[in-house]
Amino acid sequence: MSNILSDLIASKGWCVADGATGTNLFGRGLETGYPPELWSVERPDDILWLHNSFLEAGSDLILTNSFGGTSFRLKLHESQDRVHELNVAAAQLARRAVDAHFANSGKRAVVAGSMGPTGELFEPLGGLTHDAAVAGFAEQAIALAEGGVDVLWIETMSSNEEVAAAIEAAKATGLPICATMTFDTASRSMMGVVPADFASFASAAGASFVGANCGIGPAELLHSVDGILTQSGDLPVVAKGNCGIPAYVEGAIHYHGTPELMADYALFARDMGAKIIGGCCGTSPAHVAAMTNALENTPVRPFDAAAMTAALGQAWAEVNIKNVGGDNRRGRRGRRRS
Repeated sequence: MSNILSDLIASKGWCVADGATGTNLFGRGLETGYPPELWSVERPDDILWLHNSFLEAGSDLILTNSFGGTSFRLKLHESQDRVHELNVAAAQLARRAVDAHFANSGKRAVVAGSMGPTGELFEPLGGLTHDAAVAGFAEQAIALAEGGVDVLWIETMSSNEEVAAAIEAAKATGLPICATMTFDTASRSMMGVVPADFASFASAAGASFVGANCGIGPAELLHSVDGILTQSGDLPVVAKGNCGIPAYVEGAIHYHGTPELMADYALFARDMGAKIIGGCCGTSPAHVAAMTNALENTPVRPFDAAAMTAALGQAWAEVNIKNVGGDNRRGRRGRRRS
């Protein structure tokens, strides 16, 4: 089905997404534990700075500042009654940035409405019911649509139950839906879902785009993308991995990934078949600029597993890659996208 994002992918062969929210806002004064969603009304110029930085770096798609924008997450900050206000504001800021970017450069970009996990466990492991989850996600999805997003972007999920609830809620808006899950070094989500099963499930539930985000690092992220590609069919696949491996250094989390590493990751993601390529935690505009430059100036190549191992790490060699190859046409619960 044609939509603004699939048309963009068709026009150039791939789409460059943006990078991290929290990591970059920390540099603007965001304190650990404070919800960045509130900055959409408290410090909108900083959110515009974030969006503009990624657009200038070459992003074709930016996510709204609404990852924790459901009532489930906002209640942790006594803001559960501000779902509509905060999500509309987040969408309007991203829309404003994209529209200004087009006016100045003639380059179109996509606004994706970020919908992160509730942080709750579903019955029988916890108290969250399907109906309550759908209602919570619907409140967010409707507000994001009202604010002007082009796509609803369900991200960092770990259970198929939560994916089902989010997709059901998003369908009410009529917008295209992307769903991504996060996986560990064993290519399993926190709730034990494997990438191929997630791809089949999300596709059947109504997602227009599927993929993996966050995780441990670019090599591990692409392990998961490998599995998703085996069951994604004609759906475009997302690769949006963390900027290297996180480490706690001098009281703060740092990511080891250089712009050069992330450029290599972007090329291997494209070569293996991913169509939407971006970064997650730790990814700065400088990383996205390097990724964009590499993708624009390096022709699509046959996927080379050995070269990928050398560039991104030995972990890739430990994964069965028999389903990745040559034709290049295949098509943590509550963790913040930081």
